[in-house]
Amino acid sequence: MGVRLLMGRQSRFIIGTVLAGLMAFWPFLPLWQAAVVVGPQTARAAGAEQKNAIGDSQTAAVNTQEDALREMILQEINLYLGQMDTADLAASLKLFRVMNLLNLKYTGEVSTGTLLTGAVKGTVESLKDPYSLYMDPDTFKDFSIETSGSFSGAGIVLGVKDKALTVIAPIEGTPGEQAGIKSGDLILKIDGKDTKDMALDQAVHLIRGPEGTQVVLTVGRSGEEAKDYTIIRANVQLQTVAGRMMGDGIGYLRVSMFSEHTAEDFTKKLKELEDQGLRAVILDLRNNPGGLIDAGVNVAGQFVPKGPVVSYETKDGSRITYFSNLPAPRYPLAVLVNGGSASASEILAGAVQDTGAGTLIGTKTFGKGSVQNVIPFYDASAVKLTVAKWFTPKGRPIDGVGIEPDIMVEMPDAKENEKDLQLETAVELLKTKLQ
Repeated sequence: MGVRLLMGRQSRFIIGTVLAGLMAFWPFLPLWQAAVVVGPQTARAAGAEQKNAIGDSQTAAVNTQEDALREMILQEINLYLGQMDTADLAASLKLFRVMNLLNLKYTGEVSTGTLLTGAVKGTVESLKDPYSLYMDPDTFKDFSIETSGSFSGAGIVLGVKDKALTVIAPIEGTPGEQAGIKSGDLILKIDGKDTKDMALDQAVHLIRGPEGTQVVLTVGRSGEEAKDYTIIRANVQLQTVAGRMMGDGIGYLRVSMFSEHTAEDFTKKLKELEDQGLRAVILDLRNNPGGLIDAGVNVAGQFVPKGPVVSYETKDGSRITYFSNLPAPRYPLAVLVNGGSASASEILAGAVQDTGAGTLIGTKTFGKGSVQNVIPFYDASAVKLTVAKWFTPKGRPIDGVGIEPDIMVEMPDAKENEKDLQLETAVELLKTKLQ
């Protein structure tokens, strides 16, 4: 039951005390609004105290814009308080009492902004969800440029699997791939800093850096001892689409990641291959860590017949579905996947499999199928929050499960065998379908 229905003596006292705590941090907040909750007499008394404290000259210095901003802030705070029960209000009160205690008693310098930022970050971290996180302005900037086309760093995409910092995939042609980092590697240390319990955004921020500088990653790999990899950071240009004809009318299309320009570039490359006599397609999504869902859905729309591609259900029960408008599949299709195929690439693979638009070849995918929304704030920071889980057209979950291929083909150690058995299997399958 909300506090607006619990306006007994205890609730009024707690709300009034919380508001008083808030007002201590915003001395010019218009206290007349407190009458909505704590009553007109309390508000008038508090207003009189404020007037005596700050003096007429200071009050006159507060401009109309600042008054309007403070009025808006308190209105929103009142809205949130009105949705809380008494226990939640008491917990909120504890936060402001601690902040007030630090301001009054702590011997070092205290910044209210720093305290509040720490509270926000800790609140999100308490979810124990590696994909929900608070991003300060620098981290949010890093996040924003990741899918925009270029950034400076090692060129590896990270996730969390079994509570360990895990390489989803190195980006093709980047220092990370060239150094030998592989999908499934565990990042144990970054420049000597242990990554146990390290937030995902912090790890990404530590690995990124100016072009030409170096970062040392301590990597754990199954069956091998931990090893240090020294990587020279470089400017990573995301050229996410490549393709060529392989003979017999079979075209090979590689998508390394889904970024802002992937769908447009994919359409152009597909058209090029069509002009060269394309009759069947191999779509390579191996070590594709995902990216922008819209880009993945648009590429799926080139192969998946009309109907659902993927859907998710929000906390309030609303169902959001992405659709393909393709009348019917145009080509026999084989899709290559492995443990480095994640997120948007798993969504595409799942849609192909569920609709029968093609055949999946390779090994089980990563299993990252959750939906994150990014909510930016006025100070260029943001919160990335998991709000739902993805489901394939047949309603299968992806998160923590992954997609099993139709034809399982393990890849041998590259040191022993340079053959691409998964690609060869796809070629033979499509040749059969073209007969």
